[in-house]
Amino acid sequence: MALMKREEWEGLVRDVDWTLSYADDDAVFPEWQSGTGKIPRGAWSAWEESYKISYPEYVSVQAEKEAAAFAVKAALQRSTIFSSLDEGWKSCAKLHFGAVSLAEYTAFMAEARMARFGLAGPWRNMAVLGALDEIRHCQLSLFFAHEFVSKDPQYDWALKAFHTNDWAIVSARSLFDAMMVAGNVVDTAIQLPLVFETGFTNLQFVGLASDALASGDINFANMISSVQTDEARHAQQGGPTLELLMKHDPVRAQWIVDKMFWLSARVFAVLTGPAMDYYTPLDHRKQSYKEFMEEWIIGQFIRTLQDHGLKKPWYWDEFIEGLDIWHHSLHLGVWFWRQTVWWKPQAGVSKAERNWLNTKYPKWEDIYGPIWDQIIANVNCGNMQATRPDTVPWLCNACHLPLCTYTSSPDGKYRVRDFPLTHNNYTYHFCSKVCRQIWWEDRDMLHVRTIGERLLAGEIQPSDLSGVLQYMGLTPEVMGDDAYGYKWATDYRELLGPESSQPRPNSVGGGEGIPSEALSIPINAKFGDDFVMHVVVVNTSDTMAEVAQRVAYHSVGKRVRSQDRDMVVYYEGRAVADNESVSQVGIGPFQQIFVDYASDSRKGR
Repeated sequence: MALMKREEWEGLVRDVDWTLSYADDDAVFPEWQSGTGKIPRGAWSAWEESYKISYPEYVSVQAEKEAAAFAVKAALQRSTIFSSLDEGWKSCAKLHFGAVSLAEYTAFMAEARMARFGLAGPWRNMAVLGALDEIRHCQLSLFFAHEFVSKDPQYDWALKAFHTNDWAIVSARSLFDAMMVAGNVVDTAIQLPLVFETGFTNLQFVGLASDALASGDINFANMISSVQTDEARHAQQGGPTLELLMKHDPVRAQWIVDKMFWLSARVFAVLTGPAMDYYTPLDHRKQSYKEFMEEWIIGQFIRTLQDHGLKKPWYWDEFIEGLDIWHHSLHLGVWFWRQTVWWKPQAGVSKAERNWLNTKYPKWEDIYGPIWDQIIANVNCGNMQATRPDTVPWLCNACHLPLCTYTSSPDGKYRVRDFPLTHNNYTYHFCSKVCRQIWWEDRDMLHVRTIGERLLAGEIQPSDLSGVLQYMGLTPEVMGDDAYGYKWATDYRELLGPESSQPRPNSVGGGEGIPSEALSIPINAKFGDDFVMHVVVVNTSDTMAEVAQRVAYHSVGKRVRSQDRDMVVYYEGRAVADNESVSQVGIGPFQQIFVDYASDSRKGR
């Protein structure tokens, strides 16, 4: 056989299988793992990958790639490239290392499960090589990041991040666990290789490698390129699996693709959107995040849908609208809660950068300009406390990202909304109708509590922001801060007037007091045109005037301009009298309220 040409024997050995004689097929391939569902057992013999490779060929190719990757790394170890890299770009690398390194190991577990429970011999063989790929990717990411730990402890989070309860990791981990570990292998083959790798990471890695080269980070570009070529090969497991599922159970196929594309896009918006539109130095940006998504991700996804006879997801218009919104809101949230992440967020709103954003995103100035103007004013007048949070944002029970998604209203305004759902006497909160629908359909599998829920349940002590940071594993030397030390804000100093040189106190008082434990309840609250909803603790005896003060304390003078006007509380779409108490109005724990200035209040904000 060793003397035969590969094409003479490969067709025979690639799909070697056998009929079990001393064990039941159902015991070896249980339904809850194999997930064949409506696909007949015999139909799996038609499974065929488009690109075939033998194990000797695989080893030869991988050895060459390993040698090339480590040769470049060794050559650069003696250089001074790291010290010359832009801080914004370093944040891109730290974010990637922390969010992806151990996700690669989770992908190994997914590939290993497909190698064990896949119902076709060729699929199992392909998955074995995929498992080896993912181990390699994990090792590469950890090894390349480790070199910089002595220079910057934030790089240590390449290994540490997934062992913490940082909110960003909780979000990523909930996605990857659902995608790679929780489901059967048929679902996994569609969710991971097809939707996530073919639809997102393969193309994103190509762009990331290009951006790394443009930023001068040859080492990172070299590593990413080496990983991407593996992904492109083993990602093909999804296509043949989807073909069989579409033939026998198209409804299931459509649902798997729809839900995983949405959840992947949500996490992509926080992992990739800010990196492309805010962290990458302006001179090195080749296209915006929206342009990248439209040209590469959407085009690829639509072709996949058409090739397999799938329909566009029911939420398609909302997803397209989100390309103008999601990552800007999430970036603003990451920057304001920068102490809660392991990288240094670059604000990315200098005058030149702001002009670029307005060119790429025509709605940006109307939605985000006033919020950044208030932050800039606080920075330039030395009121740094007003640029940091005193509470935590309310997080979505499906994607675990902050409730900060602007959506269009009938009057043309964009507003942040909450989409609650009460189930078994418990109110869950969601950033969108789509997340709410996904959670409802898969509610028996989605049990990860948000950081806010853990805080309110007493798991986090002390029950304040310092306790949250400790719970997340963040120490002072690792906590994020502005990448450029706020120097970008000096662009705007001349616009603020003479009073800007003096610190200004927060314009709203009375929010500091915490009500007695016996009478306090947590609520979900948002003020005016602020971009995010907060966890706010109120007393059941508080009047609505006092509740308004407590809510405003976390927004007014921080991200919303202070105004000399009365405030109004809205509950269940109606304005509530100032002298009514929380208990009289009937506001309970986890309920949602809106607060706004009286003459600018709108029903249902």
